[in-house]
Amino acid sequence: MSDLFHPAGSLTNGPHPLDVTPATAGWSYAGLRVIRLSSGESVQMVMSGVESAVVPLEGGCVVTVNGTDFDLAGRDSVFDGVPDVAYAPLDAELSISSETGGRFAVATSVAEEHREPFKLEAASVSVDVRGAGQATRVITGLLSADVDGPQRLIVVEVITPAGNWSSYPPHKHDEWSESEVPIEEIYYFEIAGENGFGFHRTYTTDGEIDETVTVKAGDVFLIPRGYHGPCVAAPGYDMYYLNVMAGPDPERRWMICTDPAHAWVIDEWTGMKPDPRALERTK
Repeated sequence: MSDLFHPAGSLTNGPHPLDVTPATAGWSYAGLRVIRLSSGESVQMVMSGVESAVVPLEGGCVVTVNGTDFDLAGRDSVFDGVPDVAYAPLDAELSISSETGGRFAVATSVAEEHREPFKLEAASVSVDVRGAGQATRVITGLLSADVDGPQRLIVVEVITPAGNWSSYPPHKHDEWSESEVPIEEIYYFEIAGENGFGFHRTYTTDGEIDETVTVKAGDVFLIPRGYHGPCVAAPGYDMYYLNVMAGPDPERRWMICTDPAHAWVIDEWTGMKPDPRALERTK
């Protein structure tokens, strides 16, 4: 098995579907847990050494951060709207409870600074269409780099309509330059529809990494370095992925370098209409 690709069920933690730590990934900052709760169930965690964000994937919940409750409106699935998000600072005592049950992502980053907890309501989360034609996708900035608060943690989600490409042209963020800062990144995938699937590619110019994998619901791909993209949603199956990012930049910037071999594609989008299925998701 690849050290970067982890199929669903390969990184479980007790009853919970996913637990990626910096030690698991072999890097320094980013992590991700997916918590599954039955109706009326709760889970308590002490988030030692990390800041975190709770993202409802399925269902709503109450997140308690150091004794303060944040009631998060959820959704039926990751393909059904934008949820509320809760941010928990370094070393928080964190509790997640749900009357209805569901699944909840807990994105994390190693941190050193204590910040204030907060709730970001769905109505204030940015939802943008990127690309055009068959490269159209929807970017939801749950905890994007322009959201104040976290020290390092960046969290966004992407929906790629069936048959479309996203994370394209390929880009990277693995070194310091005028246009780029190093950022570790986790891709957590879900696919709409039974038996749904898609594809993902990550590669480096030196050829040390060059992986194209079939992804299904619950799969994870870790990106320590290199160009990543495209993600391709098979016809008939919408694709979702949650991106958890963190790195050493003290300004928490999201700065990337597009693969120059494919950068010309962006010019081809001029005058091309975006996929109307993506536009519909911004209403």
